[in-house]
Amino acid sequence: MSKKIKELELAALRKTFAGVKNYVILEPIKVDSATEFEFRKRLREKKVKTQLVKNTFLKKVFGENGIAIDGLSGPTLLCWGAESIKELSNAVDGVVKDLKKDPKAPDKFKEKTAVADGQPVTMAIAKTMPTRLEAIGDVLNAVLSAGGNIAAALTGPATQLAGILKAIEEKAADAPADAPAPPAA
Repeated sequence: MSKKIKELELAALRKTFAGVKNYVILEPIKVDSATEFEFRKRLREKKVKTQLVKNTFLKKVFGENGIAIDGLSGPTLLCWGAESIKELSNAVDGVVKDLKKDPKAPDKFKEKTAVADGQPVTMAIAKTMPTRLEAIGDVLNAVLSAGGNIAAALTGPATQLAGILKAIEEKAADAPADAPAPPAA
């Protein structure tokens, strides 16, 4: 391949992957054209893009974007485009499992790794990572629950004291008027 063609391919990859930080990296193994078409079609329905990329180009473009991936060998199929790494990895994993109809048949797509916000993670971790909104909700829940506990601790004794005073007042109102008052302690 000539130097000019390589530069054109690299420029196209740089443009395509500019700003993308979430990927699922697969290795297609003896995939026929019908399976590949079905795989790409199902992922397009979920707004996930795919592209087969040469490993040397991938390492170069990822290195320029601050993503360090080691040990890439064999054909590399990149998937990207969902809202979060959780949605992306679950979508890709679901399609891969759907395409493997026969449990005795060998896997057509081998999961290499996932990249979440520029950091390599395993697929198992990527499938359970919270989305941005879930993470914000967890942080707000932690902050608000601690604040609620503090407010309950501050108002709890005062509420108990008010209940005791109200019970004494009701007991005093129910007592007969001619009965002597209890001695003060």
